[in-house]
Amino acid sequence: MDRFIAFEGIEGCGKTTQIRMAGEYLATQGLVCLTTDEPGGTPLGKIIRETLLNIGSYAISPRAELLLFVAARVQHVQDVIMPALEQGKWVLCDRFIDATIAYQGFGRGLDLEVIKNLHDFSSAALTPALTILLDMPVEEGLRRALNRIARLHGVDREDRFEREELAFHQRVREGYLSLAGKHPERYRIIDGARELAAVHKDVCHELLTFMKR
Repeated sequence: MDRFIAFEGIEGCGKTTQIRMAGEYLATQGLVCLTTDEPGGTPLGKIIRETLLNIGSYAISPRAELLLFVAARVQHVQDVIMPALEQGKWVLCDRFIDATIAYQGFGRGLDLEVIKNLHDFSSAALTPALTILLDMPVEEGLRRALNRIARLHGVDREDRFEREELAFHQRVREGYLSLAGKHPERYRIIDGARELAAVHKDVCHELLTFMKR
């Protein structure tokens, strides 16, 4: 689907802010655009998100974690992403299949072929036409993420992944860079460690360059 664009990156890379700004910018260019996220995007996805992203009273096994992400994606693709694409909208998605490969594959050590097969089964092998990877050193990303979490009061903190050991996050970043190396035709790597405006400028440049094709 040539109108489907994913934003990816480690914790604290700023992709959620950048995808919101990108959606607002594309609207000023007269483009009909849907911005969505994973896990989330649907009522079921939001329930699964609460389970997956918040530290609970029990540990979630890696395989259960994988299947919960897949379940959220099935509903998301069926109810949100595909209908929007069929209506001719541009879809900007905050995380998609590459996040599962990076986090549950590289990070948790689950079989990459199993993840691919689950995706093919659950989402008809839907793949973004363009993937914006906001990259930065893991230490900086975690510093930003934990500072953001520390400012939250009385709400779900969504800090389950941020509390993982540093080595886990290093593996996730390596996973993303490995994917970018294997799929240079759709990946665009942007330095997310810079000022917000500088990153936004590069994101918009990559989006417009892609859309003009």
